[in-house]
Amino acid sequence: MLSDFQVTIPELGTIRATHRPLVALTSNRTREIGDALRRRCLYLYIEHPTFAKEVEIIRAKVPGISDALAAQITHVVQGLRARRLMKPPGVAETLDWARALVTLHQDHLDAEIVSETLGCLVKDRHDISLLHAEDIETLLAGAGAG
Repeated sequence: MLSDFQVTIPELGTIRATHRPLVALTSNRTREIGDALRRRCLYLYIEHPTFAKEVEIIRAKVPGISDALAAQITHVVQGLRARRLMKPPGVAETLDWARALVTLHQDHLDAEIVSETLGCLVKDRHDISLLHAEDIETLLAGAGAG
């Protein structure tokens, strides 16, 4: 019975479903999902996108970005993901970084702009402390930037 599907939000009151709700739970694995809940769920693990797919996502979601910058961004992000970071950057961080770079009128990556905007990608203090200037230079060299 649909009247059974309701939730009360203190600021909004009680909201009743007009259709049987479907719920999607997402996790970045920072906290465990309990066994009881896990038993009631379908599990789907989604890998990070391929290089070509991530470039395509950036180009679709970030107006005004050049193909070259989208490719450089993707190369650096995928290079970061290959390292042992506590919180590797996801596609959301990739898009945040791409938007920031376009807003800053960047058409290519260099060590200075990567260092200044690293907080768009790396969201853990320990991870940031692990990335030295040489690491950034290595990532940029592989991206055809510098």
